[in-house]
Order: sequence, then C-alpha cells, then structure tokens
Amino acid sequence: MKQKTYVLEMFPYPSGNIHMGHVRNYVIGDICARYHKLKGEEVIHPMGWDAFGLPAENAAIQFKTHPQDWTNSNIDNMKSQLQRLDLDLDWNRELATCSQDYYRHQQELFIDLYHAGLAYKKDALVNWDPVDQTVLANEQVIDGKGWRTGATVEQKTLSQWFFKITHYAEELLSDLENLTLWPEKVKVMQRNWIGKSVGAEIEFDLHETNKKVKIFTTRPDTIYGASFIAISINHKIVSDLIDESEVIKIKKRFNEVENDKEKIGIPLSFNCINPITNESIPLYIANFVLDNYGEGAIFGCPAHDERDFEFAKKYKLPIKKVVECNDDQLPYTGEGTIINSPLLNGLKKNQAISKIIEYFENKKIGNKSVNYKIRDWGVSRQRYWGCPIPVIYYEDGTYRVLDKEELPVILPYDVKLEGKGNALLNNDKWRKIICPKTNKTAFRETDTLDTFVDSSWYYIRFLNNHLDEPFSKEDVNKYLPVDKYIGGIEHAILHLLYSRFFMKALRDIYKLDVGEPFKQLFTQGMITHKTYRTNNNEWVMPTNVALIDGNLIHQKTKERLIEGPTEKMSKSKKNVIEPNEILDSFGIDATRIFMISDSPPDRELEWTDEGIQSSKNLINRLDRYF
Repeated sequence: MKQKTYVLEMFPYPSGNIHMGHVRNYVIGDICARYHKLKGEEVIHPMGWDAFGLPAENAAIQFKTHPQDWTNSNIDNMKSQLQRLDLDLDWNRELATCSQDYYRHQQELFIDLYHAGLAYKKDALVNWDPVDQTVLANEQVIDGKGWRTGATVEQKTLSQWFFKITHYAEELLSDLENLTLWPEKVKVMQRNWIGKSVGAEIEFDLHETNKKVKIFTTRPDTIYGASFIAISINHKIVSDLIDESEVIKIKKRFNEVENDKEKIGIPLSFNCINPITNESIPLYIANFVLDNYGEGAIFGCPAHDERDFEFAKKYKLPIKKVVECNDDQLPYTGEGTIINSPLLNGLKKNQAISKIIEYFENKKIGNKSVNYKIRDWGVSRQRYWGCPIPVIYYEDGTYRVLDKEELPVILPYDVKLEGKGNALLNNDKWRKIICPKTNKTAFRETDTLDTFVDSSWYYIRFLNNHLDEPFSKEDVNKYLPVDKYIGGIEHAILHLLYSRFFMKALRDIYKLDVGEPFKQLFTQGMITHKTYRTNNNEWVMPTNVALIDGNLIHQKTKERLIEGPTEKMSKSKKNVIEPNEILDSFGIDATRIFMISDSPPDRELEWTDEGIQSSKNLINRLDRYF
C-alpha cells in the first residue's frame, strides 16, 4: 500500500499577476511533491484561488468592471503563468472560493457551526475601518490600524456574527506543544495572541452605589498596594456614570494622543472600596486599559508595575510598597517577600497569591480565574464580494438561520458598486423574499463572511472538490493533517489560528479523527531587492535603472538616482521583478534553481542580476554536459 503525502502551499489571491514571492513558494512545494513522487508515494499537490475579498471589489470599481469578471480574468492569467513554471500541480483539484460550488458548502458549515453553538449573533463593540467601511477582527488590527488600509480603526457598536474561537482557547494553546514540526517563532506568536493569564477576579464596590467593578489581575498578592482603579472607555459601567456626549469627547481625546505610550486618565466622581483594606480609592477611565483584558478593568499598584507607577506619578497618587525592596528600585516588579500586607506579610509571591485567593473565595469577593486575551472571531463583513451568510430576518426583528435544503444563497451578479457601504443593502430584488416556511416577508442577511473563513477549510475541500457535500469523513481521516504546508510567516496569527479553530470545530461536529490541519509548517523567506528613487522621492522600477560610469541613471529620463535599502519586493516601492520577464530572459530551469540555491529556503533571498545569471550559466553547463 502506497504511503500518502499531502503537500500544500498557501493558495494565492488572484490579484492579476504572480510575483516572485509566489514563484519561490510554489517552487519549494514543487520540489517537495516531486521528491515524494520519486519515492513512489501517493502525493496530493493541489492549487486553488482565495478569490473573495474587498480588493477585488475596489479594483472592479476602479476599472469599471465586475468583481466576478475581474477575478475570473485574473485567475486565468495567473494560472497560465504558474503553468509556465512547469509545476507538478494537480489542476483537477482546482477550486476558487468565489465559486458557488465552494461557498455553498461553506454555508452548510456555517449552519452546522450555528447549531453546535459555535456561531452566534450579538450586539458588540467592533473594530471599524473607516476607509474600507467594514468591520475588522481583532487579529486584523495592527497597532490600532487596519491591516489592509493602515487607517486608524474606530470603535462601533453593531449587531455582528461571531465564531466562538474562545471555546477552544485552551486546546489551541496546549496543542501547540504537539506541533513539533512548526517553527517556534510561529508558535510563540500564537501563544502570545491567545494570551493565557492565571490570576484572580476581584469585586470592588462602587462607593455609595449598588454597583461593582470586577477586575482581573495576575498579582492579587499586591492588593494592599492598590491606589486606583482604571477602566476602559468602553467598560459597561461608563455609560451608567457619565453622559454619552462626555464619552464621545473622551474617546476623541484618547484618539488624538500622538504618543501611544502616554498615559491619560479621566477621573470619575466615584471611588471604589478596596475589599481588603476598606480604603476608598479613585476610579479613572484610562487609555491604556484594554477592553479585552478581563472585563476592561484593573487595579493599579504603582510600586510594583511600571505602567501604574508612571500613571501614579502623573496624577500624584499614593505609591505603597508591598513587596520588599529598596526605595530606589521602585517600581519593583521582581520576586520578594510581601510586606505592609497584614494577611500576607512574610510570604513569597506564590504563597501569597494562593492565600489571598483563598481569602477572596471564603469572603465571596473574588475567585481564582484564568483569562485569555483572545476574543471570539467577528466574521461579519459589510461588503458585497464575499460568501453570503445563510440567514433571513423578519419584519419583527427576529431571524432564522436557513436549512441546508434552502441552499445555496447565491450572490447576485446585478449590483451597483459605489465604493462605500454594502451594495447588497440597496438590492431589494435579491434581499427581499417571502419565507417559504412562514410565508412572511423576510430580508436576507447582507453582511458577507470574512474571507479568512474561506481559507480556513480549503485544504479539506481539496481532498475532493466534486463532492455534493463539504467533504468526505473518510477522506479527512485518511489524508489529513496536511503533511507539508508552505507559506509566509505573515499568516502566523490570522490564517493559521483560524484554520486550527476550524479543524477542531469540524472534528467535534462531524466526529473526525483529526484535530490539527497542518502537521509540518514551513515558512519560506521573503524575496528582497534594492530600492531606487529619484531626488523627488519617487520610486523607480529596477528595469529602469542603469549603471553608467559608476552612477545610477534612470534609463528614460537620464536623471541620477538614489539607491535605497534592500527591502521585501513591493509594488508600492516598485522594487519588483516580473516573473514573465525573468522566464523569457533566463528560462524556467534557471529561475527555479535560483529560487532555492542562492539562500536557504527559510531565509530571505536577495534578488540580484548576478545570482540569476549564475543559475543560467549552471543550466548552460548542464546542457553542454548532457
């Protein structure tokens, strides 16, 4: 019986042309696939297209075409380019996520996730990209900015669909230990994103009210040193204490802070009561308190936390030392003996934590708690070009998730794209229906699914893309996990974490034997190239650069150019090399050899004319020899 090997590269987004990063990725995968075939193994090596998404919608508006036509044209073009590379791909397994044959099955999976309690809808504060005018998942916000546009993300309360990834937080974390063939840096990134913290939840009474502020802390042993409580601007208690107009002003002030490290506190006219000391301590709204840490509230112990120390100094708050150290060591964050804490004096950190938690539980003012930084995955997107969510809404505000017999919900072709908002909202011909079950007027869900949903299970559909169901249980158990998965480290959080969640969720729903999607992960290095620019700081393509008498000259304008640093190939900086030009000039074999000979595959490869010419010379010598 033949050994089975599944080799897979992260499938491309059909943007129009392949780039040298694609070439390197697929050449590495091709070598793996051919190697296992030469060993006589049964090899699965498919290709497909991550074809939904806002870039296609924006491009269609720009070029006055339709996202479907633009996408299909790009797929045809990129497929022909990949075929020029003579890659050993099984094109019979080809799929595109924008095809009805794919997304109708994704709608089935959504229905199953919903009935399993892993998909749900709620009003939530979400990340809003004002440029793309759509919601972003937490993982798609980088340093407060949209991952694609770079725009400062705003907070909005919207009714959204979520996948309950937090249900698997502990398993997603613990199973990283079993992924021995994954790069450690990827696992570290996932551990940090899941963000497990073990500590305590403590309730602080809000003075002269019946309200309580619940905080999470990993250092409950320092509670005697608490000198303030800080909550996020979006904490549920804020709207009870101050007017909405004031909340808007505070948000604006926080957003206008130029230095992200500057600590801003807005004092509220309420104090909290320390449940251990009965002291009254001030309550602040603070810009450094995260919504997704506990319930968005912390107690500040300035003597033993750098952030709290800076805040206390700025607002002239008490700094109470409760861990033995010299005064000139403050803020002291290391280990030590507890002092100035009647219940805990003389104890070390771990002993003190255990004792104070026991005290909280006995007094019913707190308990031991595990907190995860990760939050449920918001999958609603306010755009047209995506997988329709199989839900309808009635005029009374109730909704119904469709039955599988009512699928597929097909995305309409006839839409008016204007670049702002969701075109489906204005398409009543598609949106308004008569519910076949109730005979009532109903409206289709106009949000579409995040495209990371599309890429969270495509490796399963590749096993048999002709089935009239999402997948075969027998195939999944036989061929998964993927033996060798190849792609960029930039997907360490978004795609890889979501795929792991999907595999675990489908395992539980369908009783599968597989709980992880990818056995071995290989992250190839990026391709880099020198950058060139004019004196006006305009980027120049390498093909337009000539070296004449020791000077870099623009071949067309003849002006002298400035050589910049070597950076990842990027269309924005124009330091790209077009694969077709290289294939025409140097041939397929030289191109493929250069991709894996000039630098180890997991490291950056600097593109040089000398390097590709050396590969061409090697091919010529081999030709002459044979």
